[in-house]
Amino acid sequence: MTDMARTSHEPDVSVIIGAYEAMPYLIRCLESVEAQTIGAGRLEIVAIDDGSTDGTGEYLEEFAARTAVPMRVVRQPNSGGPSGPRNAGLKLARGRYVFFLDADDYFGEEALERMVAMGDRAGTDVILGKVVGVNRGAPKSMWKETAEHADLYASNIKYTLSAQKLFRRDLLVRLGMSFDETLKTGEDALFTMEAYLRGNGVSVVADYTCYYLVGRDDGKHVTKSGSYVLRFDSARALMKLIAAHVPPGPRRDDLMVRPFAITLLPQFGHSLLRQSEAVRRRKMELAAPLMETYWTPRLARRFKVQERLRLICVAKGRLDLLLGILQFLKEKKEPKAVRKGVWGRLYLAYPYFGERSGLPDSAYELTVTERIGGRNVTVPARQSTAIFARRLARKARRGARAALHSPRRAYRR
Repeated sequence: MTDMARTSHEPDVSVIIGAYEAMPYLIRCLESVEAQTIGAGRLEIVAIDDGSTDGTGEYLEEFAARTAVPMRVVRQPNSGGPSGPRNAGLKLARGRYVFFLDADDYFGEEALERMVAMGDRAGTDVILGKVVGVNRGAPKSMWKETAEHADLYASNIKYTLSAQKLFRRDLLVRLGMSFDETLKTGEDALFTMEAYLRGNGVSVVADYTCYYLVGRDDGKHVTKSGSYVLRFDSARALMKLIAAHVPPGPRRDDLMVRPFAITLLPQFGHSLLRQSEAVRRRKMELAAPLMETYWTPRLARRFKVQERLRLICVAKGRLDLLLGILQFLKEKKEPKAVRKGVWGRLYLAYPYFGERSGLPDSAYELTVTERIGGRNVTVPARQSTAIFARRLARKARRGARAALHSPRRAYRR
């Protein structure tokens, strides 16, 4: 370990950088830390070179020797993933807050000053700063407004579970939190969701771009590809964590949308049509216990019809129906909208609608706004109880008139 420019006081933020084969992106990453308006005296950098061979370790040591920001550099054998370096950095951190900065990415100049001010003002344990993508996509739905206390259940912060956030270190130390090194993908989602659930609230800084998420031109960006089995491991771990901290009911369902939509559902997309029968069957087997344990009718209504249908096929073990629906989607066909029942509910007639296939009509009901045929289709407003009662009364009168005019049936005592 190279120990340089130590200071005796507790910094406001420890910036933890796990770096592997990060050149030349590491240059801008470190410069963005050095340029923070919060000031070098309120920061420290803890950098872990995870067995790089491209000069990453040497550059970290060179930068540490000349920067005004207190910096510690650790060089270790490659650990095979981001969890090991992050955990190593967390053990060395001394700041009131920690931020896990990926070596490919960089900060906006005022990022840490704004996020620390927010955390201190709101007293929250996790602070999210607005993220934008550079040469890649980035989440957008959670940056609509700045919030001192964001609602985990009602807002979209549940959809950003990457580790690139400001965490109050006291929370992590008190709970003994660390990244799960047995998970090869989704370890950051598990860590962040636990902090959301067990911390003293979450804040959002949405009026300033705090973090630039960079897509590498050389294709070496670690995106945690892995096999499909690892994706199921990730979904299982996150669902188990949510269930451990939130009792069954609407609030649990609100959070379960995330692992079902982001991790599980993509495993049953168009690519399934190209995969072998063995892979298809294995995916169905891996998903079955998750569907049985965590899937609920209320949760189902949070999804678009075609998404819900795919997951219900998985829950029922109907690979044949799932493949039929996927083929329909692949051919970019549009379902017809059908009104049905005394309530006038709206259904989207995807394959097998109204057939004796084992898929109930409720699986096809429109429950969230969807875009069909180039236009938004919204959920019909529910009729009042009075209107519903009048409709039932009219139906009953029609039935009575029909019975009055129909021929009487002969019968014997």
